[in-house]
Amino acid sequence: MAFESLTDDKIADLLNCPKHLSNPQARSKNKDGHEQVNYKVTATDGTEHKFEVYKRQNLREGMEDDFSCGISWIAPNGETLTLKRYNGPNHDHPNHLEKVRLGLTCHIHIATEKYLKANRKAEGFAEATERYSTVDGALNCLVKDCQITGITTFPDTSGQRNLFEI
Repeated sequence: MAFESLTDDKIADLLNCPKHLSNPQARSKNKDGHEQVNYKVTATDGTEHKFEVYKRQNLREGMEDDFSCGISWIAPNGETLTLKRYNGPNHDHPNHLEKVRLGLTCHIHIATEKYLKANRKAEGFAEATERYSTVDGALNCLVKDCQITGITTFPDTSGQRNLFEI
């Protein structure tokens, strides 16, 4: 399938359709210094769209801010396309087409027609966010933003003061 033909409206439809977890037995696995859990999600609006959702955390000491949660659409031919990805602040993400760097901040990638047509990673564009600061908070935002039910998530605790703040 030529994903280049996807429009921003179609991407929004895929992200906004109601979805439900179809593998509640999903368990986390450790591999190459990361812990990851993969979920299968199915649209519940009659379209039968299928998706993969993942939550990944770097387990190496000092790498707590290296995490990512994402949702990919599984096209009818089996190809996958990342629609949205919630990253930690472990790198300075560049939006190449806009020639802007986000700095070391949590950020949310979203697939766009513009990046697809430019033959870039579909989700190459990202926006900085303060909505989460941990992998669990990122997954909570993804589940809410993408209309997913059946996955238990936990938001980051807001308003909690750092032990070392005065």
